[in-house]
Amino acid sequence: MSSEKTKSSGKGLGNRFRNMTDTNLLLTITIVIFFVMYIGAMLIQGGAFLRPQSFLNILNSQAALIIAACGMSIVMITGGIDISVGGVAALVSMSCAVYLDFHGGNVFGALMIALGIGLAFGLVQGALVAYLDIQPFIVTLAGMFFARGMTTIVHTEPFNVSNEQFLALKNVRIVIPGLGSMSKNGTYVDAYIEIGVVVALLTVAIFFCVLRWTKLGRRFYAVGGNSQSALMLGINVRRTKFYSHLLCGLLAGIGGFIYFLHIGSGSPSHASGMEMNAIASSIIGGTMLTGGVGNIIGTLFGVLSLSTIQNIVSSAGLGEAWWTGITIAGMLCLFLVIQSVVMARKKKALKS
Repeated sequence: MSSEKTKSSGKGLGNRFRNMTDTNLLLTITIVIFFVMYIGAMLIQGGAFLRPQSFLNILNSQAALIIAACGMSIVMITGGIDISVGGVAALVSMSCAVYLDFHGGNVFGALMIALGIGLAFGLVQGALVAYLDIQPFIVTLAGMFFARGMTTIVHTEPFNVSNEQFLALKNVRIVIPGLGSMSKNGTYVDAYIEIGVVVALLTVAIFFCVLRWTKLGRRFYAVGGNSQSALMLGINVRRTKFYSHLLCGLLAGIGGFIYFLHIGSGSPSHASGMEMNAIASSIIGGTMLTGGVGNIIGTLFGVLSLSTIQNIVSSAGLGEAWWTGITIAGMLCLFLVIQSVVMARKKKALKS
């Protein structure tokens, strides 16, 4: 009798696994791999991984990437890509720094500059991709070069911002009760997060709801899954692609401001590689390059996984940059293989 129950429960779990959507399946795999990786680091390496602040520091340092990766995921869900987000973040950072220090600006004005730059890139790139049918890679590649060039035109030398209002906001810390730890000299240190983490988590929550429960979100998935079928269903494919790039540009602007708030300086080299990290985080989070599949929660865990593997490599004494690159390449290959298996599963299901 018990063996029959075990068999039936096993079949039930198997059926649930097979009946999961591609998005939920990839999300589950991403979350499981992250927890296995982080718990493994806690058990094997210990040290900093055992302190809650170490995890919170990942959020503090990667808040801007989380926001930019959310925009990247939206574009990738529609079947596109945007490699200008790092350049936009650098341009936002430098423009805000120059405005605050050299023109007597305030934080609100700097935020408006960041939003304006992000929206401008989203509008132009979205129009070129959606209404002129230019490949998104080419358009956003040009956008990346333009943003990097404009960053140098705005100011050529790196400098730290000394605006008192900005520094007061930058130094705000939100204490998390009960997660502090003892320092080496025996004093209790509170665990904290920065303002950027709150903005990043709100961004994840908002766009999770947008993709899951709004018509616009369903249109993103439909266009990415099959644009011809979406067109036959009455969906305005061009407008949907335009909105995806517009949102990505806006989030790149917000991410650039949060990056600036964390770094506190302007430099032409800021946010170098952010676009590649955003793409990698989206893929690790279960967003497929072919479009139609993805989840913002998965993107969040993709950023956490990417940062965790970097910390593991560093803690293992492999501080050279190439070890981190090799490890990230291995992770990407793993998740691309997983995505290929999911696609094969989908094709098999369609044939049957």
